[in-house]
Amino acid sequence: MAKYLAQIIVMGAQVVGRAFARALRQEFAASQAAAEARGQAGRQSAAVSSFTGMTLQEAQQILNITTLSPEEIQKNYEHLFKVNDKSVGGSFYLQSKVVRAKERLDEELSIQKQDQKKPPEQQQQT
Repeated sequence: MAKYLAQIIVMGAQVVGRAFARALRQEFAASQAAAEARGQAGRQSAAVSSFTGMTLQEAQQILNITTLSPEEIQKNYEHLFKVNDKSVGGSFYLQSKVVRAKERLDEELSIQKQDQKKPPEQQQQT
């Protein structure tokens, strides 16, 4: 009986592992396709998304912003960081999400600034 139970557990773990690997490959392929569609800035943005583990849209939702303005990002970041401080009954998990969202948006702003500094002929080549 224990032998069959062990076999069932091993087979279940293999099925879950394969499904996870397949989902990861699909997500990576979709991310690459989206980056190709957006061009060089898209590739940089996709790389940042995979590095930080957060998409631009998710970061915007967390900080409740619609446009990428540094002032609005900083204002909402400070408010949400204070509200979620553990000493005032907040959640460390939510506070860390707020920090990661700000980091992701800051990276996106730096990518946009780099893209704006390039001469027009160089932007078309990339």
